[in-house]
Amino acid sequence: MSGDLLIALEGVTVWRSSGGVRRAIVDDVSWDVRAGEHWAIVGPNGAGKTTLLRIAGAQLRPSAGTVEVLGGRFGDVQLPELRRRIGMIEPGLGRRFYPEQRLIDVVLTGVGGTILLPDEPIESDVNQAFALLERVGLGDLAVRTFVSCSEGERARTLLARGLMADAPLILFDEPAAGLDLAGRELLLATIATVVAERPQLGTVTVTHHIEELPPTTTHALLLRDGRVVAQGPVAEVLGDASLSECFGLPLHVEVFSGRRFVRAAT
Repeated sequence: MSGDLLIALEGVTVWRSSGGVRRAIVDDVSWDVRAGEHWAIVGPNGAGKTTLLRIAGAQLRPSAGTVEVLGGRFGDVQLPELRRRIGMIEPGLGRRFYPEQRLIDVVLTGVGGTILLPDEPIESDVNQAFALLERVGLGDLAVRTFVSCSEGERARTLLARGLMADAPLILFDEPAAGLDLAGRELLLATIATVVAERPQLGTVTVTHHIEELPPTTTHALLLRDGRVVAQGPVAEVLGDASLSECFGLPLHVEVFSGRRFVRAAT
């Protein structure tokens, strides 16, 4: 596997059974992500986006196919060890922290990849956590409790946490979910800043709202009913025809300052 290949999926399928009927949640997906690429996984509800992201995040083994993440092949490596090298930002994670945990505590949990604060954080880790909070615009709130912060502040705290282990790969599952307009724009601006500072970083963002993608997005994979509709550079994939096929209705895409916005075609 090439040294800059972060994710490599070949023929990946995930089956689920309900009422004696087996259904493919993800169906025969082959997909590569390289260092410096910033992917969007886009599709309607139930398309299999989060399932695919969980595989990429070493949280789920597929029913069939081969997976390599950060050079580790599923079946040959311990997935918990692999997970510690991946930054995962998802809204559900924020609900798992304890009420007394401060922003600095939440960021420090990124060292071990759990929600638990290390017993005795080393000084260099504490300094790095403070620096990361400064980077995401939350330095003044470092000792505020996580639960008392706004959804946007929590989202940026989780981004800082994902950067704590200097992960080469960061995965975002609906990172702007629940944010108001200002919170969303602050988060996207912060992601763009982080990407500019780390040219070898790879990211994957799951969303079904195109306008929630940062302007740094380079590639996109469109899913419908678990199957790939299209994948490749955003200029080729996030167009009227492919998005209309993906969502099952006529859509029109407009681009402003590198951001894409979609409306129903008239």
